[in-house]
Amino acid sequence: MYAYTAFDRQFVRQRAAQFRDQLTRHLAGELPDDDFRALRLQNGWYVQRHAPMLRVAVPYGELASRQLRTLAAIAREFDRGFGHFTTRQNLQYNWIPLDRAADVMDRLAEVDMHGIQTSGNCIRNITTDALAGIAPDEVVDPRPYAEILRQWSTLHPEFAFLPRKFKIAITGAAEDRAAILWHDIGLQVLKNAEGEVGFKVFVGGGMGRTPVIASEIAAFVPWQQILVYLEAVVRTYNRFARRDNAYKARIKILVKAEGQRFFDAVHAEFEKILNVDAGGREHIIPVAELERVSRHFEVPAGVRPAAPGFNPHRTGPADPAFLRWLERNVSAHRVPGYRAVTLSLKRAGQAPGDATADQMDAAATLADRYSQGELRVTHEQNLLLPWVREADLLAVWHAAKDAGFATPNLGLLTDIIACPGGDFCALANARSIPVAAEITERFADLDELHDLGDIDLHISGCMNSCGHHHTGHIGILGVDKDGKEWYQVSVGGSDGRVASGAATPGKVIGPAFAAEEVTDAIEALVQVYRTERAAGEAFVDTMRRLGTAPLRAATDAVRHATAQHQPESAEA
Repeated sequence: MYAYTAFDRQFVRQRAAQFRDQLTRHLAGELPDDDFRALRLQNGWYVQRHAPMLRVAVPYGELASRQLRTLAAIAREFDRGFGHFTTRQNLQYNWIPLDRAADVMDRLAEVDMHGIQTSGNCIRNITTDALAGIAPDEVVDPRPYAEILRQWSTLHPEFAFLPRKFKIAITGAAEDRAAILWHDIGLQVLKNAEGEVGFKVFVGGGMGRTPVIASEIAAFVPWQQILVYLEAVVRTYNRFARRDNAYKARIKILVKAEGQRFFDAVHAEFEKILNVDAGGREHIIPVAELERVSRHFEVPAGVRPAAPGFNPHRTGPADPAFLRWLERNVSAHRVPGYRAVTLSLKRAGQAPGDATADQMDAAATLADRYSQGELRVTHEQNLLLPWVREADLLAVWHAAKDAGFATPNLGLLTDIIACPGGDFCALANARSIPVAAEITERFADLDELHDLGDIDLHISGCMNSCGHHHTGHIGILGVDKDGKEWYQVSVGGSDGRVASGAATPGKVIGPAFAAEEVTDAIEALVQVYRTERAAGEAFVDTMRRLGTAPLRAATDAVRHATAQHQPESAEA
């Protein structure tokens, strides 16, 4: 993991002190709400439906156990005893009083954490594959580049007030586990025929009201020049994007409208920075700097390759529950004799992505005992132990069970991605958590879940798509209709992983459902799959093959609170 330098540490602590001064002046009436708003947003503080919400940055998802323990302590001492892990690999608190905000920022700074640029119209937290550095299919470890991008983008003087929020994701593996085509900029680290490292660059992706898949703008940018190239992209966006309409201000709208003209403008800006701008070439990354950062991401000293070939039956018949957990929650590793273990944050009685303070402490203990003190936050809102010896898997399973982390449902219907929705978010049109809870309860039978196989179910409480509903094999979107909660259902979406096919938004199957109808509609889709699937055919493939007409017929048949033939509308 990257270890903060003295400069990094001073920077974060000075920022915390600056925020304390801003907050003090605001609470004293010296700094009006309108002036304070931009300052709190760029430090991760929102004012939500019931209370302030803090979003803590977890750069590219890597957490040290000491950091997680501090997050647990903050949840216990300042919030209501829990936090929420997000699809952007961050952590959110929902109940911290604003007058205690500066104390929290000081506590975070003590363990090299902050909320800088987790909100506001700036470059947000850089995300990557939770298996970065350990995946067998990885071509280049993206984490050193993600760290360099973090340092470049943090408080970038030109990009502090962009037209809208801006998100970057990076992967270095053959399998895209970072959903890079759904980002404002998506980066794939690769090697060319000569073995040189560079980046394939995609631009203009995003979810929200208008889902757009990013377009390839550059097939290969040498790694040394990637900051210059990104500078050109963001500078062009900052110059030409609309600022008069928040719904049309994202880069996806600009790229869609301008097409090749946008690409040409970026390439012209790239050449200008390199050859005309004073000091432009100073953005070229020196080899020594990459080597310095890369040293932080070497295999931990305590990891010692061992003979592969883990056999759960070595000492007799293995517990079937353990075998099911091995199948779903344990991933292959590039280091012989090691595995990556996902700690599921999806179980009955707990909102997807939520972890109590006690659970955070338990996960930190697991990391110390079995994973070199390191954890990852996954895109799917779970936690991951990246350095688990195969010999320790049984012990990890027992400990995970005790802490409530061992639900063997990764990739299955109840491994739900969901935003906090209307229970917390001031922007939400509908609640996500009760819908997720009802679906989890309805599909509690693990045998049934495993028979159904991989199904990505994603829930968003509004068009901002924080629950990534567009990418779900089943997507659920909360909409407002006459002041009531309604839910639109889509099928066939993909985040770009091989098993789900090329990145694509799901297709809406008909008018929205009342809240009490949603789970019945999901069960109707599942029943269609049971009846119509070919041998070995995955759920998402069956849905796409059948098309929306039979799916709408099946879900319309279970309506009981709404008319079976409602007029179509933009939101319902």
